[in-house]
Amino acid sequence: MNPQMKKGFLEMCILKLISKEDMYGYDILKVMNQYFPEINESAFYAILRRIHKAGVTEVYYVETGIGPKRKYYKLTDIGYNQLEQYVSDWQKLNHISREIGI
Repeated sequence: MNPQMKKGFLEMCILKLISKEDMYGYDILKVMNQYFPEINESAFYAILRRIHKAGVTEVYYVETGIGPKRKYYKLTDIGYNQLEQYVSDWQKLNHISREIGI
C-alpha cells in the first residue's frame, strides 16, 4: 500500500478509536496492530505525537497505582472536525472508485 495513503488512513482510524472513548496509547497500539501488524510501534506513537502537537488531541494522565502514570488521548473539537473531514473524504473516494469500477 502507498505509504502516504496508509498514513492518512491510519490517522483516520486512530481518530475514530479515540472518538469512541478516551484511550491509553498502548491500548490504541494493541487495537491498531490487529489490523496493521506490519506497522511498528514507533510509527503509531509518531502519529499520536503529531496529532497531539497539531491540537487534534489533548492528553491527560491517570495514576495506575502500580508503575508510571498512563497517558490518555482525548479528541479536541479540532480532532472531531478533522475526523469528520477524513470520513467525508473517504466516502467521496469510495463513491468515485465505485463509479469508475475500481
